[in-house]
Amino acid sequence: MSLKVAVQMDPIAHINVRGDSTFALLLEAQRRGHDISYYTPDQLSLNGKDVVAPVQSLSVRDEVGNHYTLGEPKRTNLASFDVVLLRQDPPFDLAYITSTHLLERIHPKTLVVNDPASVRNAPEKLFVLDFPELMPATLISRNLDEINAFRAEHGAVVMKPLHGHGGAAVFRILPQDMNFGSLYDMFAATFREPWVIQRFLPEVKKGDKRIILVDGEFAGAVNRVPAADDLRSNMVRGGAARATDLTPREREICETIGPALRQRGLLFVGIDVIDDHLTEINVTSPTGIRAIANLGGADIAALVWDKIEAKRD
Repeated sequence: MSLKVAVQMDPIAHINVRGDSTFALLLEAQRRGHDISYYTPDQLSLNGKDVVAPVQSLSVRDEVGNHYTLGEPKRTNLASFDVVLLRQDPPFDLAYITSTHLLERIHPKTLVVNDPASVRNAPEKLFVLDFPELMPATLISRNLDEINAFRAEHGAVVMKPLHGHGGAAVFRILPQDMNFGSLYDMFAATFREPWVIQRFLPEVKKGDKRIILVDGEFAGAVNRVPAADDLRSNMVRGGAARATDLTPREREICETIGPALRQRGLLFVGIDVIDDHLTEINVTSPTGIRAIANLGGADIAALVWDKIEAKRD
């Protein structure tokens, strides 16, 4: 079965093909004979009832520096595609939210992966709070009194932007930390929304697991170990990828959240787990496919396309 597939992503010229999960999905789609087209989110338009974009035919190659060929742009109604992959990276800002509103107009007749309404309504650091029993103690606030009370109760905490990504602006705050006042002022001046304040988990030094679920089922995992002088384990921040197995608690986490993911049409999801505690549910543009495959894990791109094809059959 050949599908007409469009991918909404950031400029393909700038991706790191060795680690990019979107690229892995495109390679697998091409291997299966699907017809692939490409556009960037800034090119989306709503003309009356039609969601249109100047799409370009796309072919991909697993060759650094020579990884794609694009055809000429052609204005196309996105409703003419069988599948749209929603794969632009955060920030999860108003531009991102607007794109979900536009794509919602063609879904589910055109299958958008992940479901755009659910992407919009399940921000990574808020959706996870539907499962407080699986998490470390967490506060969402910018109120100084609330934050100080939380710190007094839990000691060392991590403070990070609610809609941050890639490990940017993540800080550990110690009890009686002399930097806290300056950090509070910086956050207050930089971010209009509340922030995440979370009990610090010292075992992060042993790694922050990225666990991939496909249609609510465990598919693979990689342990991301931070550099010795960094709190953050994100691979874009220098974290090292290590092979890993799931603990019984991590399997319980997957089984607990899986039904909610399926119900919301969140087909490809990456969760973050530190020391058996769920910290984030990533639904916008999850990563980890290539790292898991490189460490001998499952071919998650194939699992994703198996599910998509089954839903389009």
